[in-house]
Amino acid sequence: MEDFILSNEKIDILGEIANISMGNSATTLSMMVNKKVDITTPNVKVIKRSEALDDYEKTCIFVQIHYVKGLQGNNVLVLKEHDVKVMTDLMMGGDGTNTAGEITELHLSAASEAMNQMMGTSATSLSSMLGVATDISTPIVNQIDVDSIKVFEKMFDTTYDKFVKIAFRMTIADLIDSVMVQLYPTQFAEDMCQKFMNKGK
Repeated sequence: MEDFILSNEKIDILGEIANISMGNSATTLSMMVNKKVDITTPNVKVIKRSEALDDYEKTCIFVQIHYVKGLQGNNVLVLKEHDVKVMTDLMMGGDGTNTAGEITELHLSAASEAMNQMMGTSATSLSSMLGVATDISTPIVNQIDVDSIKVFEKMFDTTYDKFVKIAFRMTIADLIDSVMVQLYPTQFAEDMCQKFMNKGK
């Protein structure tokens, strides 16, 4: 699948899938942080593995979710450290401004729980859109240095060099204005497109 071509039709399909599933996920996150969460229409493109962290500086939080039913592959979300601190504070009942200090296990645990809830909602949306029952694994959360591409590369259980990058602008009240990225290995994106096109046939 290294010769994966992202046609306009596939861009539209992946954009629609991401829009609906992440829109529902945003509603879930909104309930967890008790703030309004907005996610823009996604930008979809094919990138090389080495370009995956181009939107990030320093360190970021890398959440990996495997599909264990319905779809074959993994789904990666990349979040900025600051955003995870704000989300954690909001989830703990704070006002989102307690973001001093280093990232702790508490932050990683909160990120894991937030992504677990969000991607659980997303999986449910995918099930109805693709016409297949889907289920996800517990998220694996890592704090990674953007410069440590070697560490990043080891996290993918695939040798593929091409990924479909789906980038959203996510805002939470006036506390977070950030880019949230989903990465799909190309064969996973192809699988989703095929299931979407075959639904109802």
